[in-house]
This record gives sequence, structure tokens and C-alpha cells, in this order.
Amino acid sequence: MGVKSIYSRSLINLALELHIEPKYLYNQMFRIRRQDSPQMQQLWNTYAEHPKRLAAEVEKLRNMSGFGQKDVFYKDVEVNESWEKNYRPLEADGELTIVALTMILDLYFRLTPITMVAETPEVQELARLLKIKAEKVAMVLEVFMQCDPYLNRLDLDLPPLLPDCQRVWQRYGNDPEKLSAEAAQMSAWYK
Repeated sequence: MGVKSIYSRSLINLALELHIEPKYLYNQMFRIRRQDSPQMQQLWNTYAEHPKRLAAEVEKLRNMSGFGQKDVFYKDVEVNESWEKNYRPLEADGELTIVALTMILDLYFRLTPITMVAETPEVQELARLLKIKAEKVAMVLEVFMQCDPYLNRLDLDLPPLLPDCQRVWQRYGNDPEKLSAEAAQMSAWYK
């Protein structure tokens, strides 16, 4: 099928299943396509013309996970999640993820405070993509206003999403170009 985008749903789901960072899997897809080693050539020669054989092998490997007793095999095994947290629902709001907050922050930098309302077409468009209500996107935009050092807005009633929004702001707030590029790629996760 070709090399998937780094934030495509199928690549992210595979990365979550294997606990391997999506960038690594993305790079490995390029290696397979380039066939830059004897192992990659053998892999290509074995499965490229035989997708059913590949599907059967993958199914066999998936069934072998934890020797068929995944819950018992991995009991008491501690998993140290890093990038996976970006795709898990937030504790403060189960409809949102760090990826969704990142995309909303990108929109934040494209709007003025007066247009950060549910009626704005850009807010509605992003809400449709994220499959949430436009009012929720507008609410998150308001939370990001509290993170913005130029606005100096601090409400006495701190919203539960504030810590998550602050983490996203700290990661991207000083680099809107990087934010814009990543948010554009992240939209593939929602399509």
C-alpha cells in the first residue's frame, strides 16, 4: 500500500500496539521500500507479491503475544509510556487527547481572541475533524488564553484542562512554525 503518513491512524495504532515510536516505524517503512539491506530484500521478496501470506504471518504473531495469555503473561509488568500518552484520553476530559490540544493550539495562533467562539467557521471545521462540539473547541481556546503570557489572563476558577494545556503550550508556544507543521500532519490521525 505504500508508506503511510507518520500520523496516519493505521501507523499510530500499530505503534501503540507494539509500543514503538511512530517515527521509528515510519523510518522502517522507508527502509523496506528502499530495500537497503539483504534482510529488507528478503522481506520484500517473501511478502511483496503475497499479501495473504503476510496477513497470515501477522495474525500468527499477534496471537502469540503473551503466548496467547496476554493478561496473565504481562500481569504486574510496568509499562513506561512516553509518546503513547499523546493518544490516550485526558483525565480532565475523556473526549480530548494531547494531539487534539495540539491541533487546537495551532488554531489558537491563527485566530484573534474575539473570534475564538463556537460560531467561527474555523472552530466549527476543527470540531468536525476532531469529532467534538465546537463549544468544546472554544472552551479549550479560552483555556489557552490563560496560558498566553501576552494576554495575562488568570481566572480564579482554574479549569481542569489547564495543566494539560500548559504542557502543550510549553512544548509549542515558542515555535508556531513547528506547531503548524506537526498539526497539519496530525490531522491524518482524524481522517
